[in-house]
Amino acid sequence: MPHLLPATGPQRVIAASNFVYTVGSGLYLTAGVLYFTEAVHLPAAQVGLGLGIAGAAALAAGIAVGHLADRLGARGVYVTTLVVQALATTGFLFTHSFWPFVATVCAAIGAKGAGLAARSPLIRHHGGERPQEFRAYLRAVTNIGISLGAVLAGWTVQVGTADAYRLMVTGNAVAFAASAAVMLALRPIEPEPHTDGPRWIALRDRPYLLLTALDGIMAIQFRVLTVAVPLWLVSRTTAPHWLISGTMLLNTTLVVLCQIRAGRSIDTPTAGATAYRRAGAAFLLACALVPLSAGVPTWAAAALVLTAVAVHTIGELWHSAAGFEISFALAPTHATGQYLGVFGLGAGLSEAVGPTLLISLCITWGRPGWYVVGALFALTGLTAPLAVRWAERHRPHTARPHLADTPAPAGTPSPT
Repeated sequence: MPHLLPATGPQRVIAASNFVYTVGSGLYLTAGVLYFTEAVHLPAAQVGLGLGIAGAAALAAGIAVGHLADRLGARGVYVTTLVVQALATTGFLFTHSFWPFVATVCAAIGAKGAGLAARSPLIRHHGGERPQEFRAYLRAVTNIGISLGAVLAGWTVQVGTADAYRLMVTGNAVAFAASAAVMLALRPIEPEPHTDGPRWIALRDRPYLLLTALDGIMAIQFRVLTVAVPLWLVSRTTAPHWLISGTMLLNTTLVVLCQIRAGRSIDTPTAGATAYRRAGAAFLLACALVPLSAGVPTWAAAALVLTAVAVHTIGELWHSAAGFEISFALAPTHATGQYLGVFGLGAGLSEAVGPTLLISLCITWGRPGWYVVGALFALTGLTAPLAVRWAERHRPHTARPHLADTPAPAGTPSPT
């Protein structure tokens, strides 16, 4: 990373809050499910069902809360979502049966999705002329925080007692509350002036909705390294099981080091469309390499899997940078929260259907399924430029000029 700290005070506040938040997220992502199965003693099937219900219920939260952030002020709304997450996570400690589990996890996951939308106007306003680049910086910070949280969660899993799991949940809740406290150092900003017209304009924007759907299909790639590759490595190869951790370490390290650099040349919607196409090609190549690791010597299997993960991560860098550019550049300033809430629907749906789809194709079907998944990514990447051209043709007033109309001077407080 060329710069360890952002250039302006407001950006540093947002980055610090994000870091604290993602350390807590790393705790939950690594061992959250185990808390409910090992400490609360819920059946794994009930935990999976509850998480699915929560994911479905949370889909609309981002749009509604993003709209509130546009109208009432993004900082206050975002801080509220962090507080709700802290309270809901605390509620995990008092959950001992299925329906209380569903209620608390719905609140936590809903607040998480809502927070991402509510934070978007802050990123846009404080990101200067290139909020997409600041968003890439935050993604690098996110990977560092999650990695640290995962290390701490490793202690919990190793100890394996109910008290250790409860301590982990407490740490998760404290991290969310601390993240909210850090955000209070950011001066409140006035919402962008509302223009006349329909209230839910993002839901009427068909080109943007198409791009949301395409990005959602592409976002299934995030589950390839956390679902398909580990299951394939364990069940179909002779590679050592500790290589699962090695693949995640390789992925997060490359993201931390390269995400900002990867996004610098992706500074227009057209460049974003090209990045989507390149990402699809990279994912196709990675999906073609992974199944070759079956039935070969251990060293060859390990080399093939690590190579595939490296290629996949290059595609991930391009995909993320393209999403940052497209989602911000094609969203009107006064409705950033609402638009980014809509754009988040794609990723939410990919979380809901991605694991089942990948397990069915890549693990149950086997080698042909990998090729089908790779082809799906490649075709999506090829379709994206057509959708971007449609969006720019029908929405020239939102393409980019508004980003330069109200630049945020360095160090000047002004309105994820």
